Amino acid sequence: MSMQTRNPTPLLRHGARLAAAAIFSAVIAAPALAQFPEKAVRIIVPFAPGGGTDLIARTMGDAMSKDLGQTVIIENKPGAGTIIGTDYVAKSAPDGYTLVISTFAHAVNPSMMAKLPYAANAFTPVSLIGRSPNVLVMRPEQPFKTVQEVLAYAKANPGKLTFGSQGNGTSAHLAGELFKSLAKVDLVHVPYRGAGPAMTDLLGGQIDMMFATSSAVGSHVNGGRLRALAVTTPERSPAMPQVPTLAESGVPGYAAESWYGLYAPAGTPADAIQRLNASVKRAVQSEAFRKRIESEGLVISAGSPEELDRYVQAEEARWAKVVKEANITAN
Repeated sequence: MSMQTRNPTPLLRHGARLAAAAIFSAVIAAPALAQFPEKAVRIIVPFAPGGGTDLIARTMGDAMSKDLGQTVIIENKPGAGTIIGTDYVAKSAPDGYTLVISTFAHAVNPSMMAKLPYAANAFTPVSLIGRSPNVLVMRPEQPFKTVQEVLAYAKANPGKLTFGSQGNGTSAHLAGELFKSLAKVDLVHVPYRGAGPAMTDLLGGQIDMMFATSSAVGSHVNGGRLRALAVTTPERSPAMPQVPTLAESGVPGYAAESWYGLYAPAGTPADAIQRLNASVKRAVQSEAFRKRIESEGLVISAGSPEELDRYVQAEEARWAKVVKEANITAN
């Protein structure tokens, strides 16, 4: 027996080598599985450059690139009320390398479109990023200093005032439609392919007002280029405490908010989602992100993927009712 122990048969020696090789391979492979990401990550912004969503994506992407150790590329794919960019991600490889920053429109499009090019379950939630009020803004050279003055003019001149948005079904559009409905006024909606072009025309006098995201208008309001008349949330914004709410300003019951969330294609591996979720949380809590964004009204709300899923489902149900009652379509 002792001789056999000291001199194992060739078959036993071969088996031992195979077992050792298997253990070695497992040890080598384990770190490789944890290497996500191994290349650049793309975040698709379904709007034109220059708006609030673009600003948030780029600020967050800078912080995420440091955390992930890989470049985070921001790519704009505007059009069709965010559907073009969103559909692009829905049909991308589910590997965690192509993401979409979604907004209010993501929750509203299902009730506005008879058929979307992607399925309802085409995405995996990564993280809610933050929530913020929209702000009713006008140029300071216009005669309106309060919402009451806007209402008085709109009721005396139906169809004369215009409001812009970053596209049909976006928060700026639905915020305006809710205002029209509750205040019983006739305003003309002018959709654009992003907040940037809409803001350019607002500043240039081609449209009269905008229920813009606070991140898109904060610098313009602080710089005196736009006048903030009211915020759309039930409570005043910490970033603009002097600006009343629409409910305070003569439109009782008014409440709406913008939000930003990150999604990956359905089927993206759980480990990639976890890594991305952790990176988003660190990015939005970074000093650079807070300094650039929170001053413009965004309340950081990064949480679990499940929290984003629950929040958006509630938003879908809430706004489906508004869309149906106002007979709002994507066109």
